[in-house]
Amino acid sequence: MEDMSLADQDELLAAAQAHEAAMPHARNEHASGLLLVGLFKISKVVFFTAVGAEALHLLHGSPAELLMHMISALHLRPDGHLANVLMDRADLIGHHELREGAMASFGYAAVCLVEGIGLMTYQVWAEYLTVVLTTGGLPLEIYELARRFELYKVGVLAINVVVLLYLLWVLKRKKYEDAARAGAPAGMVS
Repeated sequence: MEDMSLADQDELLAAAQAHEAAMPHARNEHASGLLLVGLFKISKVVFFTAVGAEALHLLHGSPAELLMHMISALHLRPDGHLANVLMDRADLIGHHELREGAMASFGYAAVCLVEGIGLMTYQVWAEYLTVVLTTGGLPLEIYELARRFELYKVGVLAINVVVLLYLLWVLKRKKYEDAARAGAPAGMVS
């Protein structure tokens, strides 16, 4: 830089600052939160891919056999009420339902993969996509919870509401920061 004029150095510095500003992940104060939400989405990819693979695997076996194996592994009474209820339900699952369940699981895993990678690479479109998809899923989650109260449903609903509120806060904050950088008066930012 010794051979550069002062004007060239200033121009180079301005270009570096513009490049850094264009790279939201370089100085994003929300990076750790977005990374965490992205990793949560990736964990859902792993889970739903495994569910889909197991559903396809069961096409060549019997859901009732797998269930008996699980009942034995969990040390439940095979003649108990819970085992009987589960076995009755397993008998209702046919090849068609297994294929549909597998395809739905793989489809949802693909959507979560897109969301997760987008969030982990700090893409604003992924934040909006996750907000839209999470908001769209809440009515179904609330309906399922109202239809039959189960503690895990409360947990799923709570996690999704926290993720939604966090992403809305991040998007609002970014909008405020962008307006402040553009020189808009603070009262003008909504």
